Amino acid sequence: MFIHNIDPVLLRLGTLEIRYYGLFYVAGFVIAYFLINYLAKQRHLNITSDDVAEFLIYLIVGTVLGARVIYVVVYNPLYYLGNPVEISALWHGGLSFHGGFLGASIASLLFIRKHKHKGITFYKMADVTMFPLALGLMIGRIGNFMNGELYGRITELPWAVKFKDAAEPRHPSQLYESAKNLFIFSVLWWLKDRKIRVGKKGDKDAGDHYMKLPDGFLFYSFIILYAILRFLIEFVREPDSQLGYFFGWLTMGQILNILMLIVGSFMMWRLIKK
Repeated sequence: MFIHNIDPVLLRLGTLEIRYYGLFYVAGFVIAYFLINYLAKQRHLNITSDDVAEFLIYLIVGTVLGARVIYVVVYNPLYYLGNPVEISALWHGGLSFHGGFLGASIASLLFIRKHKHKGITFYKMADVTMFPLALGLMIGRIGNFMNGELYGRITELPWAVKFKDAAEPRHPSQLYESAKNLFIFSVLWWLKDRKIRVGKKGDKDAGDHYMKLPDGFLFYSFIILYAILRFLIEFVREPDSQLGYFFGWLTMGQILNILMLIVGSFMMWRLIKK
């Protein structure tokens, strides 16, 4: 068993604290800037470095707003109805990944609309953005572990972690999620240059015709992979105390992931069918 006594503060300068969590998120956006620039050039997207910087601002605003709105509406509506001032208190925590993903998608559509004269499509940008998103989530979950927050359920496994705020050893579910996001990144990286065979079954010439994966394939691959893996990890994550379990065993996160999987699978089917 690992005893979690990690100080989440890297450096203290008087009243100013520099935390690992904040540095990890800054690192995530720096990685996103350079990685999107690299992949945009590789895929011949008509965007400049300044466009990428602007795009990241859109993503940050959309992610935060979406994550907060969905958390307030879905995870704790009664509390915020009685305490409306707390809705803007982001420093008290309360962000939803699914809301952030939705908000970032809407922000991307607004960015695309503004730059439609450059011939950029939503799917082209979305495919590129999934790579830094997976890496950013990987780094962010390590930050959650450093903070000793969002830990898992009680366990007696050898790698259990005793967190300061928990009476019993817990699953280090933050690290499970970090590994999950690294896995998703690896799969997407392997897929990005793959080609698919074109032709009807039984066609002798089908094996000689290949085409690149359609725009949007990586986007929906991320959605499907994330939904499945996050659904499984939810079995060892501590559910939100104000919600508990639905139907005796499902968490709100699992319900949202089921919806995410249904939408992602349907859209992937439409994409492949075309």
